[in-house]
Amino acid sequence: MAATDTSPNADPALIRLTGVLGNAAAEPWRRRLAGARIDTLRLDQAEAQKSRLRKATEAGTDVAIALDRGVQVRDGDVLAWNGAARAAVVARVELSDVLVIDLTGLAVEPAEAAMATCVELGHALGNQHWPAVIKGTRVYVPLTVAKAVMAAVLKTHGFEGVSYGFAPGAEVIPYLAPHEARRLFGAGEGHQHISAPGAAAP
Repeated sequence: MAATDTSPNADPALIRLTGVLGNAAAEPWRRRLAGARIDTLRLDQAEAQKSRLRKATEAGTDVAIALDRGVQVRDGDVLAWNGAARAAVVARVELSDVLVIDLTGLAVEPAEAAMATCVELGHALGNQHWPAVIKGTRVYVPLTVAKAVMAAVLKTHGFEGVSYGFAPGAEVIPYLAPHEARRLFGAGEGHQHISAPGAAAP
């Protein structure tokens, strides 16, 4: 089973994939892939964002991906499956860490002070030309420079009621819409495996 291009002009040496079959971390694929031969297609953030891509797997298989608009490959996605041979092509996507700024502490501050801090924070991020995504009381910022530099910038400003840290991109991405993930990773989220509304983000 595979979402492939079977047109008469298709290159027989090329696997053309037009969809995602499922994810290796979820059933039934977790069970189905147990003991199977897995050929890994490694993608970086930019490649994972593309709906059109041609690249070789670790085993040297030439793969051409052509996905519908708004559907991108996510870490663990099963791209091809040969039941008879018990062989699969599975994507592995490397996402960078993300700076997470937590504004929860501002809730106990006077409204004017909290608003002033938010404006100052936005100004500081803008001065650094750091893009950001706001989800509830958290601000997610992609790593555009070293972690130590980003931490130093926030520490210098000493925002009251604001805490920050770094989280793996893979932990953050389930809470993002596709356009938000594209903004954070410049290219590297995944098709929509979005958690139910109201889920607590990291």
